[in-house]
Amino acid sequence: MKKVLLAWSSGKDSAWTLHALRRQNIEVSLLLTTLNEAADRVAMHGVRSALLQQQADAIGLPVWQIPLPFPCTNQEYEARMADACRRAVAEGFGTIAFGDLFLQDVRAYRERQLTGSGLTPVFPLWELPTAILARDMIDAGLRARLSCIDSKVLDATFAGREFDRALLSALPESADPCGENGEFHTFVYDGPMFRRPLVIETGEVRNVDGFIYTDLL
Repeated sequence: MKKVLLAWSSGKDSAWTLHALRRQNIEVSLLLTTLNEAADRVAMHGVRSALLQQQADAIGLPVWQIPLPFPCTNQEYEARMADACRRAVAEGFGTIAFGDLFLQDVRAYRERQLTGSGLTPVFPLWELPTAILARDMIDAGLRARLSCIDSKVLDATFAGREFDRALLSALPESADPCGENGEFHTFVYDGPMFRRPLVIETGEVRNVDGFIYTDLL
């Protein structure tokens, strides 16, 4: 049997993908995460690599951290990801799962990049209605904090908030309930995919080119 790895962002969609696969009795053997090398943080989510490691430990899976230069060209990103894919195939992996929900161009890009790589992409959450999905996550005990928001779409008061029913009610109608259009990114610290919860606290909040990052400790 070829092994399964999961593209892991540290956020709720990749965590829920893990949960969905486990419910289908599909065992994930490895998490794969890209990091901003200069900041030593998860790309886009802004989560510290040490916290990412604690998260992987609490879930009970190893995590491959793929460092990316900052700024990173698309060419460099693709080269480093291709290296990671070759390594995965050499180590017996045949499938890579993604937590994408409905962005067709993102899915098409992933499928194109993986053609001929030896890894088959799968999308377990594809086209699930996001309003229902968000509520299902919360009702199942998934706990997450907003680690990054796009201030062009959401008010600054959303920074660092808990991903819960109150948040869903407060989101503007234009925002996707799962933040799939980049409205927000999350860090998961508990849920049915965890062996034990992480204890986190909120550090400083900073605005980087309109993206408001909440430092989680």
